[in-house]
Amino acid sequence: MMLVRWIEWLRAHLRAVVRVGYGVLALLVVADALPWLVDKSHAHTAAERLPGFWSVFGFAACTIIIFLSKWYGHAGIMRGEDYYDE
Repeated sequence: MMLVRWIEWLRAHLRAVVRVGYGVLALLVVADALPWLVDKSHAHTAAERLPGFWSVFGFAACTIIIFLSKWYGHAGIMRGEDYYDE
């Protein structure tokens, strides 16, 4: 029951949750840009040397996964409640 209350609280404060998410992403990009905090000497590609590459890559990948799974769900997996009555 505690998990349900927590999810309801998050839904009620959705705008703040989104802002906190963007804030965390910004902090990760800034932290990745500090050379004394993140060692990039062993990067395999030039893209890995860009500040915040993995933070932005992870955010973009999660966003793509969410939108693809929503599209896939609406494309045929989800059925109406009266699906078996037809």
